[in-house]
Amino acid sequence: MKSTVSSSHAEAFVKAGRVFTNAMSTVLIYAMLIVMALVVLVPIVWIVGASFNPQSSLLSATAFPENPTISHYIKLIKETKFLAWYGNTLKIASINMVLSVILTSTTAYVFSRFRFPGKKFGLLSILILQMFPSFMGMMAMYNILWQLNLLNTHFGLILTYAAGQIPYNTWLVKGYLSNIPRSLDEAARLDGASNLRIFWQIILPLIKPILIFVALSQFIAPWMDFIFPRMILSSPEKKTLAIGLYDMINANTNNNFTTFAAGAVLVAVPITFLYVCLQRYLIHGVTAGANKA
Repeated sequence: MKSTVSSSHAEAFVKAGRVFTNAMSTVLIYAMLIVMALVVLVPIVWIVGASFNPQSSLLSATAFPENPTISHYIKLIKETKFLAWYGNTLKIASINMVLSVILTSTTAYVFSRFRFPGKKFGLLSILILQMFPSFMGMMAMYNILWQLNLLNTHFGLILTYAAGQIPYNTWLVKGYLSNIPRSLDEAARLDGASNLRIFWQIILPLIKPILIFVALSQFIAPWMDFIFPRMILSSPEKKTLAIGLYDMINANTNNNFTTFAAGAVLVAVPITFLYVCLQRYLIHGVTAGANKA
């Protein structure tokens, strides 16, 4: 009888311990999520609020201005070449996005579906290239663009972006393609479909989520990049947003900060819009592409 009572007490104690452990784990998880959310949201709220501050100094900017104004947005558009910088960046980002999707999808399809001499060497080379940061190749790319007379051109910048993304994104899309049964290709070939038709009508619709992820990531890259465009582009009319906004704030320390904040908010608008619209594709694309390589 005592043994039975002791056993029931022990089970109750273990059960209570498990409940306490689960509760503490839940509390810690939510605490971490709250901290991460604050780390992400506080700078965003502050920069948006600073863009509506009536003053122009960094020291006087606040997250919640007492007398909000849009004068900095008006100043940014009327007194600077912001629209030209915006148009340049939008053009570079859009062309880079389309070209990157074409290069990545076709390259990944070839490596995933065909056998040819040098395939393993090519995959190994792509894998090795991913290990080196792109910063290491900037001087080499500068020299190549100089020899091709592509310095100070948007096309040279687009070509560099599109070529530089091939190693990582090819492996990513190839992993997604590996989850698609080859029997679909074989059935289409039995019906007389060519490789191009199989790729266009069967494969592309099935890999849409991962291609959307590639498209969005390549659309975002030119908006955020500063070092390489600064090295390649020298004409004022060819500046991207990153270069133009930096030059604006660098010329007058603390005097144009709220105008710079307004520019930062406008930069985030197309990126945020695309993220919101394509969120479900992004999550599905990343998780499925990581299943099998």
